[in-house]
Formats: sequence, structure tokens, C-alpha cells
Amino acid sequence: MFPTFLPSAVTSLQTEYAIALAQWIVRREILTPLSQHKIATAYVQQGKGSRPILLLHGFDSSLLEYRSLIPFLAAANETWAVDLLGFGFTERLPGLPYSPAAIKIHLYSFWQTLIARPMIVVGASMGGATAIDFALTYPQAVHKLILINSVGYTGSFPLGQFLFPPFDALAVEVWRQRKLQPLHLATAFGNWNPALKDALRCAALHLEMPGWQEAFSTFTKSGGYSHLSSKVSRVDKPTLILWSEFDDVLGVGDAEKFQGDISGSRLVWLKNCGHVPQLEQPRTVAQHILSFC
Repeated sequence: MFPTFLPSAVTSLQTEYAIALAQWIVRREILTPLSQHKIATAYVQQGKGSRPILLLHGFDSSLLEYRSLIPFLAAANETWAVDLLGFGFTERLPGLPYSPAAIKIHLYSFWQTLIARPMIVVGASMGGATAIDFALTYPQAVHKLILINSVGYTGSFPLGQFLFPPFDALAVEVWRQRKLQPLHLATAFGNWNPALKDALRCAALHLEMPGWQEAFSTFTKSGGYSHLSSKVSRVDKPTLILWSEFDDVLGVGDAEKFQGDISGSRLVWLKNCGHVPQLEQPRTVAQHILSFC
């Protein structure tokens, strides 16, 4: 059975890992300094081990992007994945300051409530920037960092500060339609690969959650992680950098920047994959993560 807080479209999932992960998602009421109301926070916890691994997803995504990776990690380690504030299936309370600062405050409250031990934090794309920001602010919560095609020197939204009604709502709707259009095409033409269809469903499922538009717009106007580039060199945790040789979103130039700025970090190139190796090559990514752990 799927959790009742997920959109009804979850019943359209067809692949084993997607169905299983969606069924494992739970929500816990987390009290934070951001509001007098607790925030129903979506997460998955699987496996056992002495050192917890926490997976952080990318921009406008959810923990479902780790559906293929979690089974490999959880076979040998305590593995967590959480939906960041304003994203995925975590509750979006009206009026919250959806921004990087609020995200790390909420994430710290989540860690205090459920984990409360130093973690190996894995961040993909924007999740990498979140991991870096979190580690710099709450070093006691982080044992090691693993960055997968990470935002850090890019990923800001310079036009966001100029979006005002009604243009902000229009821009958000244009983004939503861009994500939904491939799914509509895949549904209309039934000969598409089931795994590809599920990838599109997983990428769009959270768009139907209450408050998605407001949270998306507010985060975009915040400027994203544009403040982070000057702080990367302050990272003092053991860091593994995984970077795809064919990353068509961020390119490859930032990989060596991270390696140069983070003292003692290790860079590993992932062959023959793009921006989301956790979906394209989950076994290989898991092997690198577990070896580094």
C-alpha cells in the first residue's frame, strides 16, 4: 500500500524499485525553529550499520531519485533519504521562508530528532550544495561528505529576485509544464520503455503536492546557493567527489574546482553516464560510496 499523503498518480508506477521506495516513504512531524507548527517530513530509512548514510536529492526533485541506489547501500549500511524543506513530499506550510538557510535548519532538526549521530552525507546536484552548507554550519552532524555532480559554484537563480506577480506564477507554470510534457508524450505513446516512463513519473509526482507552487517560487526568489562558492574551501570533512564524464547539466569543469578547493578530497570520474548516475549506474555509485565509507 502507498502512503495516503502521496498524490494518487503514485499508483501508476510500474518498476520494482520505484514502487518499493514509494511504499517505504513515511512522514514524521518535526519541530523546528522555523514555525510553531511541526513539519510533516518525508523520509525513508532502510538497513543497519554503525555509521548512517543520508541521501540528499537535487533541485525540484524528491528522494525517489535514489530508488535504484538505496537497495545497494541498505544491504550493508543504515541508509536514510529525506525530502528537503520545500521539495518532494515534505509538508509545505504556508508562509515559510523556503531558502537554503531554512532548508539546513529544517534538516538539522530532522537529524536531531531521528538520527543524532555523525553521518556520511551524500548530495547530488543541488543536494551537494545543501550537504556542503549543512556541514559548514553543523560540523558535529557530519562525518564525511560525498558530492555527486554537485552544485556549489553554479546553481543560483539571478532572475528570481525580479519575478513579481503575476510573472512569478507564470514562470512556475512554464516550469511545471516542461516537466509534465514528456510524461504526457510517454503516456500517449504506449511503446515507451517502462523504466523511462517511471523515471518521468517519479520526476513529476511531487508537483501535485499542496503548496508546491508557492515553495518553488519562494526558493527561486531566494537566489538559491549563489552564496556558497566562496565557502567551499572551508570544508574540512573527508570528501569524495563523484563526477560524470558526460554531465550535460553542470558540465565537468567544477569537478576539479571542488577537488582543488576541498583539502584532501578525492575525485572519481564516472564513465559513460550523465547528470544522474545514481539512476544510470547505481551499482557503481554504491560501490564508490561504500568503499569511501
